[in-house]
Amino acid sequence: MSEPQWVQGVYDVLRRHDITQVAYVPDAGLATLIRRCQLDEAMCTIPLTTEEEGVALAAGAWLGGRRAALLMQSSGVGNCVNMLSLWRTCRIAALTIVTMRGQFGEANPWQVPMGQASAAVLRLMGVVTFEVEDVTRIVETVDAAATMAFTGPAATAVLIGQRAIGAKPFVQEFTGAGK
Repeated sequence: MSEPQWVQGVYDVLRRHDITQVAYVPDAGLATLIRRCQLDEAMCTIPLTTEEEGVALAAGAWLGGRRAALLMQSSGVGNCVNMLSLWRTCRIAALTIVTMRGQFGEANPWQVPMGQASAAVLRLMGVVTFEVEDVTRIVETVDAAATMAFTGPAATAVLIGQRAIGAKPFVQEFTGAGK
């Protein structure tokens, strides 16, 4: 499978904005970007056990004079709600890239609630949020968000919609009553 065209462009944006720490929870939609960052010796990639760890990591990076990006799936936004108060209260500059679930063509009903609420939750927590549905606009949107984050400073998030990256298949097997 070939690398999505937007991955190299987003990686170039991260480098251009001097992002040296990339925290992530493994996600199929971001896997090629994560691998690209892992290959860069100037970037420290940090796998997380839960997304809110990335909020604290980005805050620590900013306070230590570094720039970080947090990569996650929309289901992880709900895990970060309380921790996002750190970014808001302390005016932490951070860039988050979120691959969306629970949108256009979603087949997994468990992804729908947080997928539908992610943008609003981020905005309510003071994160400047950009939604992108056109794959040709991903790179420029990440660049705009990074510019706002690191010249603001501000916490920003780019939500890459399922229209841009595609919906994942979901196979549900039932056993027992009702089958």
